[in-house]
Amino acid sequence: MVEINPFSALSGLGQSATDRVSIADNFDTFLSLLTTQLKNQNPLEPLDMNQFTEQLVAFTEVEQTVKQNDNLEKLIQLSAANAVTNVVGFLGSEVTISGKTAQLSGGSATWNYDIQGNANNVNFSVLNSSGVPIYTVGGGAASGQSSFVWNGQTNNGVQAPDGSYTLSISAVDNNGTAINVATEVSGMVDGVDFDGNEPVLIVGGKEVKLDEIDSVRRPGVSS
Repeated sequence: MVEINPFSALSGLGQSATDRVSIADNFDTFLSLLTTQLKNQNPLEPLDMNQFTEQLVAFTEVEQTVKQNDNLEKLIQLSAANAVTNVVGFLGSEVTISGKTAQLSGGSATWNYDIQGNANNVNFSVLNSSGVPIYTVGGGAASGQSSFVWNGQTNNGVQAPDGSYTLSISAVDNNGTAINVATEVSGMVDGVDFDGNEPVLIVGGKEVKLDEIDSVRRPGVSS
């Protein structure tokens, strides 16, 4: 399926108006030539009117096509305006996306995870921006969905500064076989960037595309 992006399509708007002017000029030139030829035609060898009729029909079809493009441009403009309104509506909302990187702010960072099997042992490791583990804890964990909340304390007892941190989760069953764990993170939408071909949300300083969002909720409203 072909996806139409109203934002990227905006860059090509206005072409049909130029095309209409060009067609109108050409059509006027064509009629002028036709009139001149009719006035000066040889009565013994009259011009082929079927050919001129076909050309008139061709000009008409092209003009109708340009008018359809003009209407399509207006629909694109309306679609883009509606899309802008919808995207701005995300401001102040909490969105959840698939991923392992969350923001530590005010001594708290939260990850949602889903252990897809019966785990006998689960290890949680928080990594800094350099990929170095600074906090690790292990133990049992129930299968299914749960949350991991980190208060920013490292294993050395030092409070980590606010910023982006990655959670790595490894889980194994009774036989030591690795179990898949899906991770999600949530954050507040505090901005929208329209510079690219499509708008992206700004969540904790990170760009998030609309198709990456798993859920949206307003502050104070339960999921």
